[in-house]
Parts: sequence; C-alpha cells; structure tokens
Amino acid sequence: MVTGQRGRPRSFDRDAALDKAMTAFWERGYEATSISDLTTSIGISAPSLYAAFGDKRKLFDEVVVVYGSRYGDFAGVALAEEPTARAAVGRILCEAAEVYTDPAHPPGCMVISAAINTTSEEVAQALRERRNTNLELFESRIRADIATGELPADTDARALARYAGAVLQGMSQQSRDGATREELEAVAERALLAWP
Repeated sequence: MVTGQRGRPRSFDRDAALDKAMTAFWERGYEATSISDLTTSIGISAPSLYAAFGDKRKLFDEVVVVYGSRYGDFAGVALAEEPTARAAVGRILCEAAEVYTDPAHPPGCMVISAAINTTSEEVAQALRERRNTNLELFESRIRADIATGELPADTDARALARYAGAVLQGMSQQSRDGATREELEAVAERALLAWP
C-alpha cells in the first residue's frame, strides 16, 4: 500500500500563505522580495510555491487583491458613505493615519511601497493603474460636488484629486519613516485647510 502523498500537504493554508507573502511584499516591496524570502516566510519549498501560486508576479497580483480587500477599501467606503467629497477625503486621510501606523502589520500602504524601485514595468504599471483609479474616484466625487454647488464652480477637480492623492502617498512614506498616528492625523487636518 502506497501512503505517500503527492503535491502540497493537506495542511497547506492558502489564506495564511497569502498573509505571510503580503507581509513580505509590504515590508520589502516587490523587487526586493525574493523567492527565497517568500518560501521562508510562507514555510514551503520553491516548487510548492510555484505549484500553489504560479510565479512571483502571480503571487504578488493575488496579494494585491487581498491587501485591497483588507486594508485598501476604506477609501471607497468613505467616498460612498460621506455626504461630501471634503468629508470623504477627510475620513480617508484620518483612516489612512490609522491603517498606515497600525503595529499589527508593516507601516504605510503596500500598493505605494511595493512600487518603489521596481524594475518590472508590468508591476509598476499595474500598481500605477490602481493608484490612478483611486485618483479618478476622488475626481469623480469632487466633480459631483461641483455639480451640486457644494464646491465652487471654478474648482479644479483634477488638481484637487491629485492633491489628496499626494497627501495620502506622502503619509504612507512618512509612516514608513516613523511618523506616528497622531502626527499623520495632524497632516490630514492641515491638508483639509487647503480645501475650497
């Protein structure tokens, strides 16, 4: 009787593996996270990693989706729930201060941090598209407030959306440099002073 088992052991927990891979990419970025780093953090061999996830890029793409659903959805929720674009952006910045400094995971935003210094144009483009989609959501919400008269008719929606995105991205980097939640909340408060 053959008792050997082929493939991944039954104890393989895909969700736990994705969590560990997410932490590795979040800490180091896409480029600096090696297959060896991933296999060590997940606790599986390279062949098992390839069998479970495909290549490093496919694993990263899956991690980005998981990250978005767990840590990145606060922006979309705020844009949908708040009565004005200003209130939504204020909430997004305050929630970013909390998420970016939470000691339960690496600091900052993985989507912003993972793109730094990557030589993979495909990865850089995919992350750029995610960030630009957020800017488009900000701009759309701002335009809606212009249409209702909540914001002045001469408000530059694109520039205001980019400003909010720049503050958000800067807060991510500041958290990686050691800024506290309170310091980032102060940044969020100051950023809203520029709102029309």
